[in-house]
Amino acid sequence: MADLSITAANVAPGTDATKDTGTAGEALTAGQAVYKKSSDGKYYKADCNSATAEVRVASGIVLTGSAANQPVVVQTAGSITIGATVSNGVVYYLSGTAGGIRPVADNTTGDYVQTIGIATSASVIKLGFNLRATTAL
Repeated sequence: MADLSITAANVAPGTDATKDTGTAGEALTAGQAVYKKSSDGKYYKADCNSATAEVRVASGIVLTGSAANQPVVVQTAGSITIGATVSNGVVYYLSGTAGGIRPVADNTTGDYVQTIGIATSASVIKLGFNLRATTAL
């Protein structure tokens, strides 16, 4: 398997979505997993095998594509139509590709695994960013 192949135009928040509005620290595309950098408060792509601990902890999924230093909307909780085909009941995780999301089967040695959420249908993930590893696999 591989990272989800997300169609940005098909990413949409569910009716139970919790959202945050902020500033993009780099170019972001709808459907990417992001973290909020403590030093500048901007959103950047998260990455589960980064050497920097902060980068390994996603806190949301981008809903609106944005260029660096432009406004961005990020979903932090609730259901999201992810813009890709997912398998109901499968847990999805932060990827080792910056901003990527992948199924549980793709976690590998050296990753600091973090749950993104669980699929509740063929296109929806219920977000849950609370489960993460503090040591690499």
